[in-house]
Amino acid sequence: MTREERRLKEAQDRTAHWRRWGPYLAERQWGTVREDYSAGGTAWDSFPHDHARSRAYRWGEDGLAGISDNHGRLCFALALWNGRDPILKERLFGLTGSEGNHGEDVKEYYFYLDSTPTHSYMTYLYKYPQAAFPYGDLVDTNRHRDRRAPEFELIDTDAFAGDRYFDVVVEYAKSTPDDVLIRISVTNRGPEPAEIHLLPTLWFRNTWSWAANGGERPRLRAEHAGSPTIEARHATLGARWLHCDQAPELLFTENETNTERLWGVPNADRHVKDGINDYVVRGRADAVNPAREGTKAAAHYRVVIASGATATVRLRLTDVRVTADPFGEFEHVVARCRQEADEFYATIIPERLSADARNVMRQALAGLLWSKQFYLYDVARWLDGDPAGPPPPAERRAGRNRDWRHLYNEDVISMPDKWEYPWYAAWDLAFHMIPFALVDPGFVKAQLVLFLREWYMHPNGQIPAYEWALGDVNPPVHAWAALRVYRIERRRRGRGDREFLEKVFHKLLLNFTWWVNRKDAEGKNVFQGGFLGLDNIGVFDRSAALPTGGHLEQSDGTSWMGMYCLNMLAIALELARDDPAYEDVASKFFEHFVYIAHAMHDLGGEGLSLWDEDDGFFYDVLHADSHHERIKVRSMVGLLPLLAVETLEPEIVDKLPGFKRRMQWFVDNHPELREHVEDMARPDGRTRRLLSIVSRDQLTRVLRIMLDEDEFLAPHGIRAVSRIHQEQPYVLRIDGMEHRVDYEPAESSSGLFGGNSNWRGPIWFPVNYLLIEALQKFHHFYGDTLKVPFPASSGPMLDLWSVAAEISRRLTRIFLRDENGCRPVYGGTERFQRDPHWRDLILFYEYFHGDNGAGIGASHQTGWTGLVAKLLQQSGE
Repeated sequence: MTREERRLKEAQDRTAHWRRWGPYLAERQWGTVREDYSAGGTAWDSFPHDHARSRAYRWGEDGLAGISDNHGRLCFALALWNGRDPILKERLFGLTGSEGNHGEDVKEYYFYLDSTPTHSYMTYLYKYPQAAFPYGDLVDTNRHRDRRAPEFELIDTDAFAGDRYFDVVVEYAKSTPDDVLIRISVTNRGPEPAEIHLLPTLWFRNTWSWAANGGERPRLRAEHAGSPTIEARHATLGARWLHCDQAPELLFTENETNTERLWGVPNADRHVKDGINDYVVRGRADAVNPAREGTKAAAHYRVVIASGATATVRLRLTDVRVTADPFGEFEHVVARCRQEADEFYATIIPERLSADARNVMRQALAGLLWSKQFYLYDVARWLDGDPAGPPPPAERRAGRNRDWRHLYNEDVISMPDKWEYPWYAAWDLAFHMIPFALVDPGFVKAQLVLFLREWYMHPNGQIPAYEWALGDVNPPVHAWAALRVYRIERRRRGRGDREFLEKVFHKLLLNFTWWVNRKDAEGKNVFQGGFLGLDNIGVFDRSAALPTGGHLEQSDGTSWMGMYCLNMLAIALELARDDPAYEDVASKFFEHFVYIAHAMHDLGGEGLSLWDEDDGFFYDVLHADSHHERIKVRSMVGLLPLLAVETLEPEIVDKLPGFKRRMQWFVDNHPELREHVEDMARPDGRTRRLLSIVSRDQLTRVLRIMLDEDEFLAPHGIRAVSRIHQEQPYVLRIDGMEHRVDYEPAESSSGLFGGNSNWRGPIWFPVNYLLIEALQKFHHFYGDTLKVPFPASSGPMLDLWSVAAEISRRLTRIFLRDENGCRPVYGGTERFQRDPHWRDLILFYEYFHGDNGAGIGASHQTGWTGLVAKLLQQSGE
């Protein structure tokens, strides 16, 4: 075992709390639903960036390159000032949904370079302009651009002109679980000497202002214990000390709202949250506490750095008061932790990969690990208000999340990212867990179990979707993730965690029942899921009432449920190996799947099908006033039926006589359903069975469209909408209104779902990953007996495993340097393509341009785009 693997085992065995400290601090707490106490639920407007430096948060904290303990009590982050900005750079800046031309978007450049699973070693890079940060220009220019124009980014301003910026690198290394060494290295990339103010900041999350009795207030105070030191004392966390190298000025204030600045109301405390900002930027000596105590403190370093030179500051956050030199072993510990990180990743990242691919894979895993966040949300308290605060507006009792009063989240959770989406999303998280399982299966299993706990899952069985609307509907991929994680761990360690699998299975039975009872409107085994995570992929907003009335029979909703059935069947069969009681429920899922697959082709026994025989494709069907009409949009909706596929091997089935007997009876007595159970005799006479929504003929016909470069197949993956809609948009006219879908390979021109989320043509990693897996499953059954041309119009005949590998490599090439030394992810951005200080830094975007692979949408969503690490691991370059 490597040293990091031993740490993971110690954490799992609870013999050492290596997970107590980590990158659990959000990068944006302002503008979130939790901090929104407006009448109209306008989160982005009610708590803007301008308030963030002055207003104490209720539910969390944010910071730059920050860490906190696993309950978010004590926080550490870096603040900066270049002498020109109007405010300290304490947190990342970006546009809210109403400000940008393509939705909310962070307007900063920062990179997660490294992290181990226990966060024993972490590295973060922030690029800080030496000129005044162009806050106003970014807002104004984006606001005046329409949806057809690209976003105006920080790199499009003069912020980095002449290379006048600082590279700020923050490293963390743990000597023990509670002894964290911090190195801040600042390099001046500009042509002249430049001054920078470094303010490593330590503060307590405000937990005292909301309680009826004021709560017990923790304290920070200055002391000298061999070096300038900030002592922190907290009732439950205990004592901590932040030792500061060299001789910084220690500044103290309170983490309390500056009501006078925000609302013209006199402050309850003389020293408030933005006191350090006002002291440094505005020169107000009275803004900090001369007694050098409070609940927020910073060590103020003022450094002039020559061109090309690097200045370094060292700190140590520990549970031990060090009276001797606190930095005597500092360099040795940091170097050792860095080496141990390299040793750990040498066991994870295949040697066969090029140096470039290894770098991409490691940064992808680092992004996943850095995107953990302490997340606190007590919906009942949020709805009712705090005893010490004014009551929330009456409107909120009839507004957002009112049906989720039971929900109480207070955990470290894997986030899609910590700026655009500083809140979990249930189906995002399922995809995060796949690459996460390569490095930390213990954390992965705990996350999947967590979302099924009674204080997360609704009493009716629904899994919470995401903060913005907990009751929205995400695709049911939790069972798939649990099964994949089980199999990944079994393959890596030689045995699977059956106790984990059993836990999730029992809770998922409740969730499956919720889907059946709530989303099969007419009891016909055809599902109308609503939103289903695919945002604006259709003609209508599928979360809202249809303009025609009635409902959509959703090809994707029904396919997701078919896949869910097969995942549950596979889990039940795995568990039945040790406990025959699971044979019965396995039979239930086998039969339910066959009914769903049949319903796709014969809705309610009326002969109406979601399959279009003429086109060889699946479509949604609009059902209104006893009238049915296919919505002939060539989209990912029609490819998702491929995901519902599973092979039943005789080695498993023959050992389960009860299941085998009931399955054979069902097939024999329902000849009309046999088309979804394909038999194949092996040379030894034993029978293999394929369960699939699509028949062999339908599979080849759908693949003919999916693998056509004029339709779905792009140079860098599978598009979400066929390119045929560029010249032939789908148009539906209802009551004088035109509803249409065009092929849009980049940002969306539609305001549906905020605007920076577009499924009308770009490439999305999660569904691409599922399609790759489905092709592998089909190959597992058909082998070399089924080959298709790749690409469809002119390519050689390939088996489906090879097709899957080719799609995988197209996806990974988004991030890898091509023969010209360029990465498709960065499109025509020259600085990222050529500058040696930028070209090897990787951003993992939300989705990618359907024609050239450039990154689109949220720039740091290493969550599900982190799947690239798993693709590189399993299919190479």
